[in-house]
Amino acid sequence: MINRLILVFISLIALSSLAHAQKADDILGTWLTDEGKARIEVYKENGKYNGKIVWLKEPKNEDGSLKRDKENPEEELRDRPIVGLNLIKGFVFDDDQWEDGEIYDPESGKTYSCRIKMKKGKLEVRGYIGAPMFGRTVVWSRYK
Repeated sequence: MINRLILVFISLIALSSLAHAQKADDILGTWLTDEGKARIEVYKENGKYNGKIVWLKEPKNEDGSLKRDKENPEEELRDRPIVGLNLIKGFVFDDDQWEDGEIYDPESGKTYSCRIKMKKGKLEVRGYIGAPMFGRTVVWSRYK
């Protein structure tokens, strides 16, 4: 009888951890930013969640050249194209949210602390300086 209880207990723990991993990976896939200007592909690498720009509504400047990371504070990175750029990086899943990551704003060249929550199948992406209360939230929709 005790062996059965131990087996049931171990099974519940195993199922619980599988469910947790499944929930953590719900962020994976392609997302459309709040204004529809970009699509971000979220992927997992070395246990952390990152996201790169895979599409821009307007990928080129008026002169026909590709948009580049011209506002980057690191001069040697200013020539890299925006498409392919890592926008979010370093997130870990904890207690129904992805946290401890950063989000990069290619329009300003600034990087912010960031956390992400999923609500009703959409991502609430909050970038902030210092504490989350001093930030801004945008909502991304899953791209199909």
